[in-house]
Amino acid sequence: MAPRRTAQALALLLPLGLMAGALYSQYVGGLFPCEMCMWQRWPHYTAIALAALSFVTRPLRDLLVWLATLGIAISGAIGAFHAGVEYKWWEGLTQCATHFGGGGNALDAIMNAPLVRCDVAPWHFLGISLAGWNAILSLAGALVIAMLMLRKQRR
Repeated sequence: MAPRRTAQALALLLPLGLMAGALYSQYVGGLFPCEMCMWQRWPHYTAIALAALSFVTRPLRDLLVWLATLGIAISGAIGAFHAGVEYKWWEGLTQCATHFGGGGNALDAIMNAPLVRCDVAPWHFLGISLAGWNAILSLAGALVIAMLMLRKQRR
């Protein structure tokens, strides 16, 4: 596969995979996201849309892949900041968030919503939190995509 096509596929598949994992952990695993977790999701959603558009818009393909790569890197940077907050390396911008579904009595939903702190990691794998894994995978993935795109441009 040509470097450009590989970069294009990675720009779509990486944020798709990361968002699938985040949504699975939320809706199946019961790990409700804090506010900073949600901040990490928006750049991935944007990257997914841009990368998907790159498959149908040939004249703008490279630009869309670069913009998707930027979105992936932004999510990784937010993840790195969030991981630092979780490990108490620095203070975060927020203390907590709540998650409640619509329907029923709004006051009851608010009062019974779980409190999710941004400075406490609810899950670790190999000593790394979800925010840390997002930082590692997103930043490394963005670097690989950028290298593939630059390799293509040199030819």
